[in-house]
Amino acid sequence: MKLPIYLYGHPVLRKISEPIEAADDELRTLVSNMFETMYNSDGVGLAAPQVGINRRLVVIDGSVLAEEFPECADTRMCLINPEIEILDGEPVSHAEGCLSLPGIAEDVRRVEHLRLRWRDENFEPHEKEFSGFIARIIQHECDHLEGRMFIDHISPTRRFLNKRKLTNIVEGKTRVDYPAKYAPVGRRK
Repeated sequence: MKLPIYLYGHPVLRKISEPIEAADDELRTLVSNMFETMYNSDGVGLAAPQVGINRRLVVIDGSVLAEEFPECADTRMCLINPEIEILDGEPVSHAEGCLSLPGIAEDVRRVEHLRLRWRDENFEPHEKEFSGFIARIIQHECDHLEGRMFIDHISPTRRFLNKRKLTNIVEGKTRVDYPAKYAPVGRRK
């Protein structure tokens, strides 16, 4: 089932997500629905807060980017309670977009090498190192679990230049071609 994606300005996107204690059929259904939502929205990652659920859950599949970023091949993953450990290297700048911030793309500086610990949809533990663009996708999606969005990583000048676009999203004036949930009317300016 396709779920609505919560857009910038909705308070659920700014809350810190709660850990998941165990896997069950309800969680596996949510994971399946999140993958369907992500694929139908042309995304490569989706965090539970983006579908209105403040739980530590992310789905990722960067495989469509494999031609340009080979490290993204075969990267379909469900990440439950992910924990990132930054390994080394200077942050590198690259353009990012987000389903919750339609029409906005900005260069964001992120490290290119990390170690990730997580559980899958069967609650089996995993640990693996990731490098390159897939590491960027992981960091971007895990930011959502902490109530952060990629625009929090850009300069005040770049934020100011995006102010009209951000206001349009909050006010419900930005249209998307996927089911969306706008900020509650009381939060609109």
